[in-house]
Amino acid sequence: MYGNLLSRDDWDHLSSITDAGALIEALKGTVYGAYINRVKAEDLTTRRVEYEMHKYLADAFGVVIKHIPDHARALMIQLYRLYEVDNLKATLRGLVLRESWEQIRYTLFPYGNSTVLPAKAITESGTVEEAVALLQGTPYYHTLVHALERYEKEQNLFPLEVALDLDYWRELWRLLNRLSLSDRQPTMPMIGGLLDICNLIWALRYRIYYHLSEEEIINYTLPFGYKIHDEQIQAIAAGEDIVRIIKEACPDLPHPDELLQDPLRGLPKLELWMQQKVYEACHSAMLGYPFHFGVPLAFLLLTEYEIQDLTVLLEAASLQIPIDRYKRFRVSALPMGLTV
Repeated sequence: MYGNLLSRDDWDHLSSITDAGALIEALKGTVYGAYINRVKAEDLTTRRVEYEMHKYLADAFGVVIKHIPDHARALMIQLYRLYEVDNLKATLRGLVLRESWEQIRYTLFPYGNSTVLPAKAITESGTVEEAVALLQGTPYYHTLVHALERYEKEQNLFPLEVALDLDYWRELWRLLNRLSLSDRQPTMPMIGGLLDICNLIWALRYRIYYHLSEEEIINYTLPFGYKIHDEQIQAIAAGEDIVRIIKEACPDLPHPDELLQDPLRGLPKLELWMQQKVYEACHSAMLGYPFHFGVPLAFLLLTEYEIQDLTVLLEAASLQIPIDRYKRFRVSALPMGLTV
């Protein structure tokens, strides 16, 4: 399965295609072709192609979950559940915006039969409260019920979405720390790196974009992480110098003063740089001793990044954006160690 990832030559070829239709035809010659070819030509929008490519990732998760040793299966299932959490947030947004199921369905991740979400029923329910009631018996029901009071006061989905995110990462972190040391060591830079991205970017967005109070920022972030720790999150919440905090948290980040001179523009670049670090950790996990949980995890994350970057190519071709404008938004196609 690792051998199915796109090669450098594949990336060079796909990146040279500027027409969306021609790019879709080229993708039919990759591992994603089996999924794209199932769709009628007249239905092959860029959004639909992105949806079909994610079916490959969903099937890959299914294979790994089926064959992975029992002691690591719960963690892999929880990792996969991130896409279900995203689907739940998307369906709730669709409900609030009064979008139809047809408008929403291909923006969701094709989670498969293992999903516990009645996604279509959620979008067609009358209110958010009714939608939450449909989730009784799922891992999300009690989390959302506890957040409903604030939603009802503010009529804003933000408290529900934050509650889902925090609950998800707490459980993933708990399961990660239950692994044996031999499995946890190669896995931590990947899952820990993903958690750090969320936590740091959350804290910075809450402060820079939304001007939340210190108490709110602390309540809406996590008090643990891999390289981003509670004291750094608290310092951001307290209004301390962001550049100093980022230098401490990310000592190998190139040109942090320049990057964060304009935080509104620099924050997406910081997030992309942190993703690149996780991407490098995935490749490192594939080297050396192969019998640990990090290997299948790395393959799945590399596939996710590959699809993310193919989505960039598709959208750029659709909008006729030249490569020199969009290449900095790609992760898996970047040379190892390239900075932004």
